[in-house]
Amino acid sequence: MTKYIFVTGGVVSGLGKGITAASLGMMLKAKGLNVIAQKLDPYINMDPGTMSPLQHGEVFVTEDGHETDLDLGHYERFIDVNLNKFSNITTGRIYWNVLENERKGVYNGETVQVIPHVTNEIKKFIYSVGKKNNADIVITEIGGTTGDIEGLPYIEAIRQVANEAGRENCLFVHVTLAPVIASSGEMKSKPTQHSVKELRSLGIQPNVIVLRCDRPIDDGTRAKISMFCNVPPDCVIENSDVKLLYDVPFMLEKSNFSDIVTRELSLPDNKPDYSDWEKMLVKAHSRDKTVTIGLVGKYVQMYDAYLSVSEALTHAGIENGANINLKWIDAEKINDKDVKKILGGCDGIIIPGGFGERGIEGLLSAIKYCRESNVPYFGICLGMQTAAIEFARNVLGRADATSREFNPHSQNKVIDIMDEQIGYENTGGSMRLGAYECTLTPNSKLSQIYGGQASIFERHRHRYEFNNNYKDAFIENGMTFGGLSPDGNLVESVEYAKNRFHIGVQYHPEFKSRPHKPHPLFVAFIKAALEK
Repeated sequence: MTKYIFVTGGVVSGLGKGITAASLGMMLKAKGLNVIAQKLDPYINMDPGTMSPLQHGEVFVTEDGHETDLDLGHYERFIDVNLNKFSNITTGRIYWNVLENERKGVYNGETVQVIPHVTNEIKKFIYSVGKKNNADIVITEIGGTTGDIEGLPYIEAIRQVANEAGRENCLFVHVTLAPVIASSGEMKSKPTQHSVKELRSLGIQPNVIVLRCDRPIDDGTRAKISMFCNVPPDCVIENSDVKLLYDVPFMLEKSNFSDIVTRELSLPDNKPDYSDWEKMLVKAHSRDKTVTIGLVGKYVQMYDAYLSVSEALTHAGIENGANINLKWIDAEKINDKDVKKILGGCDGIIIPGGFGERGIEGLLSAIKYCRESNVPYFGICLGMQTAAIEFARNVLGRADATSREFNPHSQNKVIDIMDEQIGYENTGGSMRLGAYECTLTPNSKLSQIYGGQASIFERHRHRYEFNNNYKDAFIENGMTFGGLSPDGNLVESVEYAKNRFHIGVQYHPEFKSRPHKPHPLFVAFIKAALEK
């Protein structure tokens, strides 16, 4: 029977519920169990697809094209599993489903209420991900903090799941904060006690408490939390700071986290196989080189806006034996006059995805500098589109070259919209989303990077495409196409063969990179930057 693990958070947000859930998933998978994870987000948006990256961080995209919370990226990177549309849902989507059911008469004229109709929809979603993936373990993270008004239906739903599936098949993990008073150096347990009291008032007794702290838990604090929160002393797990994100699972294992979960859920006590993870960590902690990468973007004020990109760079750095010195550079602060001064200390430049006209001229200045100075350049999504625009302006002489997104009246829309999308340019759900096949051009740099494969599948999130009317002019002047859609109509990659590395891809390779399986494009980019 499927076992359910629910991860809640208390005291404050940002304690690392997602990393805790992902780490636990990795450990249980290492024990030979089939693990799947999901996130329930209490906000009312339908999904994060139209939310500002400066508020929400990046939008992670699954293989089946679902726009999700960034924590799903952690789940995929740690557990090494491809998630799907059943792995993330919001209050907006829950209520949408309930209201559609009401309009269709599904409830037979009943008064529609939070209990049972909303909670039933939440439970249906929780059960669906396990059935879809035939999972032994479903790890469900509840977004927000215990006590939030918007989170109450989710807490009630998981309480009901425990009754329906059986208490012996459910485990509640509560992640809280243990602050230290600076003047006395005393670790305080009271915030955790209050948070657990709030959770218990809602009908849930946590089985395990994961205590976020900046130093080891002393015996007195552990005993106090054990007594007042009604958990065994060994179920108070220390979650302290680490140098590398991917050290977290083994840090948690110092408290026997996976063995305790195995015991509490009566799971097979298999010996875990951490060999791949251990090899990766040995590489990570023996890096003896440093490479400086400039990330030029529109949302650099919030690092989480480019979380998967920065993690993929870290993975590639580990593979190349290099620490990544990542410089966050605001595209709006770059111009042709100052570009060398701003980017001159970088060994490579990466431009990730984004939307809107703001900062585009700065991106174009950065790309021109890279192309003319032979600085390794890697463009992703918008980074490919701007590479094409820069080439059209400065090599083909089309001074007004642009994208329909930025200027629909230009005579040289090098980047244009798909015919079926016209009229839906600025609406949610109108993009090419999820995994699509890309046919690699033989002998191209892209083909070489992928080991000579004939085709690949990569995830997309965009509306606009390269305008095929410019293909011949690009090829004649040295900008070629490393990848196309199988029918040849959509450009998936551009590359400037004269430079050591000047590649743009329409897709998002960062979503498929793993710490122990780095994406080949990022590996090749970091290698080129090191050679520079």
